Amino acid sequence: MTRAWAIFLDALDDVFGLAWTVLLLFLSAIVFGLLHYFYPRWVPERLPRFRLRRQPKPEHEPAVVDVAEVVTEPESGAGLPDLPSHVFASLADRLAAEGRFAEAVRERLRAIVRGLVERRVLEHQPGMTVTELAHAAATVAPAVDAPLRNATMIFSDIWYGERPATAEHDHRMRQLAAEVNA
Repeated sequence: MTRAWAIFLDALDDVFGLAWTVLLLFLSAIVFGLLHYFYPRWVPERLPRFRLRRQPKPEHEPAVVDVAEVVTEPESGAGLPDLPSHVFASLADRLAAEGRFAEAVRERLRAIVRGLVERRVLEHQPGMTVTELAHAAATVAPAVDAPLRNATMIFSDIWYGERPATAEHDHRMRQLAAEVNA
């Protein structure tokens, strides 16, 4: 690598001369430093792409609304939409069937939490972390401590640790949900 760098600098020196080469390297270092410092702002949110003309939908077909998007996005920052636990569980099943295991794990944890709220094991307070939820539920019902902590660890590894979710994670979350609900 050092030899390649020396050859590169020698070629720059032959073309531009020493002063221009040093100035060019200095300016490129400043540009790269600024790009690194302001990283999120200079990257476009969505890369442009060519748009193909879409055929208009026939009027006799009703518009399709994606229930997953409606349910998974909390309203007004509440954190957990006011839906029964079986809705979250069925949504988790559907997401897992589609291969969207990270979202399935999230919805399965929401189903567990909503089930605990419905059984009055814990009181839902918006803004609580999953660790705080597990601790609050364990103080009231010690039997749910181990499965709920394991479920929150899986959720945290996937959503905060940015690990890829697999079918095994979904299967394990199903087992833990059954243990918590037992």
